[in-house]
Amino acid sequence: MEEIKNKLDKILLKATKPARYIGGEIGSVIKDRDKVDVRFAFCFPDTYDVGMSHLGMKILYGLKNQVPNWWCERVFMPEKDFETLMRENDIPLYGLESLDPIKDFDFIGFTLQYELSYNNVLQMLDLAGLPVLAKDRTSLTPLVVGGGPCVCNPEPMADFFDLFILGEGEEVNLELLRLYEKMKPSNPTKEEFLREAVKIEGIYVPSFYDVDYNEDGTVKSITPNVPEAPPRIKKRIIADFDKVYYPDSFVVPFSEIVHDRSVVEVLRGCIRGCRFCQAGFIYRPFREKNIDTIKNETKSLCEQTGYEEVSLSSLSTSDHTKINELLLSLSEYTDGENVNLALPSLRLDSFNEELLERIQAVRKSGLTFAPEAGTQRLRDVINKNITEDEIINTCKMAFEWGYTQVKLYFMMGQPTETDDDIRGIAELSDKILQLYFETPKEKRGRSVQIAVSTATFVPKPFTPFEFEPQATEEQIKHKQEILKSAVTSKKIKLSLHYSNTSVLEAVLARGDRRVCKAVYAAWKKGCYMDSWDEHFQYDKWLEAFAETGIDTAFYANRTRSYDEVAPWSHLDYLVSHEFLVRENKKAHLAQTTRNCKEGCSGCGIKPECGGVYCGGKKTST
Repeated sequence: MEEIKNKLDKILLKATKPARYIGGEIGSVIKDRDKVDVRFAFCFPDTYDVGMSHLGMKILYGLKNQVPNWWCERVFMPEKDFETLMRENDIPLYGLESLDPIKDFDFIGFTLQYELSYNNVLQMLDLAGLPVLAKDRTSLTPLVVGGGPCVCNPEPMADFFDLFILGEGEEVNLELLRLYEKMKPSNPTKEEFLREAVKIEGIYVPSFYDVDYNEDGTVKSITPNVPEAPPRIKKRIIADFDKVYYPDSFVVPFSEIVHDRSVVEVLRGCIRGCRFCQAGFIYRPFREKNIDTIKNETKSLCEQTGYEEVSLSSLSTSDHTKINELLLSLSEYTDGENVNLALPSLRLDSFNEELLERIQAVRKSGLTFAPEAGTQRLRDVINKNITEDEIINTCKMAFEWGYTQVKLYFMMGQPTETDDDIRGIAELSDKILQLYFETPKEKRGRSVQIAVSTATFVPKPFTPFEFEPQATEEQIKHKQEILKSAVTSKKIKLSLHYSNTSVLEAVLARGDRRVCKAVYAAWKKGCYMDSWDEHFQYDKWLEAFAETGIDTAFYANRTRSYDEVAPWSHLDYLVSHEFLVRENKKAHLAQTTRNCKEGCSGCGIKPECGGVYCGGKKTST
């Protein structure tokens, strides 16, 4: 520690935002290393500003540090300027709490939130002084662990990790670390430990599985090569959401971060079933906390951290079955303490005047909605389950409450999309603009702007669109030209997004284990920090794909048959393959599926998984 500290003292002021790299923030956990038996480095493969905003890190950091003889520390990807300084001064990647090199820890855990952060994992392992390939790390420790949403298909990263954790981590992390603590005194080999770890539900050890391929390049089979490994690995879930661990305090950063506020998780899962949305399927079943739990956690976090804003976190906060009662109860505390209450993730069809009244103090200037498609036909294809009338009525209400800016998010390249669907984006935006001018002057704000943003559709595993091709660059450019010519008002600000990052995201999202070689080759060419435009080097990625024999179109741009063995077919996220096939067929017929509140549609989630709506029944909350 002292050696690293002395070196840091000499270089910190040369770095941008040096407070990112020193630790010591209020709420950080410091322990006596001589009394610690298990050390865990929680690595977020992006910058401090992004990672410190991540709720999952806050939860697992507090959870592990509750155990007196375990110590979980935070680690982030340094910006390139500070990384250069670290390498020039022989400073290995270290934990913020102790300043100790993480290569000496028992576990190095990465949360995989986004495919374009994959090469940051390799860069961080290298900066730690460790081999990036799991086969080259022969000693028991450090064990490199992966978790997060991208683990629903971890195959493009299989060569770099010792094990993955599928699903929700609160219980399985404790089980894994307890197993290690129990086995550590006997000094097992890495394989001996992994053979025991794979017996824990939710643990996937990629080296314990062999993948065979057909002549056409598709996956033929995925089979275990040790008796301890199960044929299918089931994700872990927390059935009782009110009893799950939640921290009563957060680490409060010295410098501003992306989401600089308290966060209370009010529910997990989603009832909606939008067919493009991976989170809506892999986070099922839908579970919510009761009002008293949410209120107590809000009060505790605000008092312990000093934050004057709290955000209610979920995929769709307004789907809480008692949302109005919840807001009324919370406002008794937040209004009295002058704490702003932020309500992200609100649905267009759930807006009412009470919700608008609650959020206007935080976002008076503008509201953000995601119709996703410009025509009702395409919204039915993707199962968005909102009508044009609901969109119009919500925007009308917003203008009457004095809102002057509306942001609309759409996707391009969705299955069955036509040129008329693209023109529909412009037509819908124009209808919303006209609503403003129809609003009485005494009610509306002084000026108006409709911001329209489009992104390229990326097909993801465990969704009904996992079988669909991604639109090619030429197709997306054609669609963008149609939209640009269809938007005629200067009051409609158009932001068209197409980046080769979308291609890379699709390849990494649906890739198999052979893609590991391309990931490694791209990293060796200097590719990392790919989610940041100024660092993304697509030409280097193309070179890596060519050198390793990876055809991007094979992974991104082809339709997959329903009976094709997917690279993730040995992983069980509880939503059945048969359901995804049914949903895909209904999409091509432009038929919608009801949400879970309206009735069960047979997605495969069983009642024992818990949840508000499970197996067709509503449980008490």
